[in-house]
Amino acid sequence: MVKQPETLFFPASEWVPNHPFLPVLVYRQVLTPAEKDRAHAFERLFSDAGWQGLWRDGVFSYQHYHVGAHEVLGIAEGTAELLIGGPDGDSLDVRAGDCLVLPAGTGHQRIAASEDFLVVGGYPPGQHADIETAAATPGELKIIATLPIPKSDPVYGIAGPLVSLWRESAGG
Repeated sequence: MVKQPETLFFPASEWVPNHPFLPVLVYRQVLTPAEKDRAHAFERLFSDAGWQGLWRDGVFSYQHYHVGAHEVLGIAEGTAELLIGGPDGDSLDVRAGDCLVLPAGTGHQRIAASEDFLVVGGYPPGQHADIETAAATPGELKIIATLPIPKSDPVYGIAGPLVSLWRESAGG
């Protein structure tokens, strides 16, 4: 069953641009505690949906964003408090089984986390994450605003809600 994500919009925050029109998507409890290896399950979901550059780690403890890629974060283990949307953004509590999709430009930072906190991340095909910790240039703002919307939702594939929600937000 497809779960509809929460949508969160963030205006620019100090030096963090955030995305001008695409919302952050928060999928709660995509994977249940009954799932024995959530990291592997997230990798399988993301890979099956065509997302690439998969990695396992955490979330940096400093505010940053990506110009060249949208990013999916699957919370495989533990809990964390993340600051989403830059220095003036919102605190978001996440736990194992949750999944976030951050459009390019969206600031994110780990405020606190359990010792077992583990994230599986990835990017749409052809997109590559950079790590930005300073104000975006006009050229970078243009890249963020025009980066293609993924062809599939990282959790639910082509039939998932990301594509329609983001196209609607983009006015198309």
